Amino acid sequence: MFVFENVKGLTRQAFAKYFGYIVLQLSYPDVIRHSSEDWIDHLSRLERIRTQGAKPDLRYRVVWRLLNAADYGVPQKRERVFFVGFRSDIEVPWSFPAATHSKQALLHSQWTTGEYWERHGVSKRSRPSAPAHFNFDDETELDLSGTRSRLPWLTVRDAISDLGEPARSKSTVVFPNHILQAGARSYPGHTGSPLDEPAKTLKAGDHGVPGGENMVRFPNGEVRYFSVRESCRLQTFPDEYVFEGSWTENMRQLGNAVPVRLGEVVLNSVKATIAKHDATNTPRFF
Repeated sequence: MFVFENVKGLTRQAFAKYFGYIVLQLSYPDVIRHSSEDWIDHLSRLERIRTQGAKPDLRYRVVWRLLNAADYGVPQKRERVFFVGFRSDIEVPWSFPAATHSKQALLHSQWTTGEYWERHGVSKRSRPSAPAHFNFDDETELDLSGTRSRLPWLTVRDAISDLGEPARSKSTVVFPNHILQAGARSYPGHTGSPLDEPAKTLKAGDHGVPGGENMVRFPNGEVRYFSVRESCRLQTFPDEYVFEGSWTENMRQLGNAVPVRLGEVVLNSVKATIAKHDATNTPRFF
């Protein structure tokens, strides 16, 4: 089997034909593009193989889905498309794991029960204003009916509050990679991630230079860059995972990474399916 991941933009209508080409290449990996073929010709050949029912030696059953990492316990709104393929001779039922967290549950814990603020010790006077366009006493407004079993989305505050403020120098650092990066400023289109929501998608940045997406915005409007350690938390890397090099290089790597927890959810589901298949199909000798 295999699991691949790529950016949400791949699912745009403008890329529909190429997206289909990717799926067919994954389905028939031994049907290699000839040096004389352009990708459209190769796509046509793959389509003919699919429709005529040909059976190359190596085939995969491929499914794909656009997943939001926040729906699986990652404190970041990060949408990525996942491709999962099972070799055709392994007949197993599999589907993408159901979401475990929801925005509605977060809103409920913040503005209906107040549990979120109490858990973080935030007094009523220090809490931000509730979104004006929601009636938080109206259960239908929150659409809780289908998400009662889900946990609240995790927020930036959930992820980083125990770290404290970043150190100003390496000599005073307590958590690895938790050092202040100066120079953050807010400007249109780059206002940072609100403290009490999942972070916006961390980005590697144009030309490897991270921009305003990689900032935290506090309730008083102040902003600062996420430290590398805070960004690791937002990507659910363990604290013992240490990055070397400059802040810019570290953020580039983190902006290109798959959230560890999201990868774990998908891969554990696949692993369990394969293990069940192997246990069912292992010959027994008496």
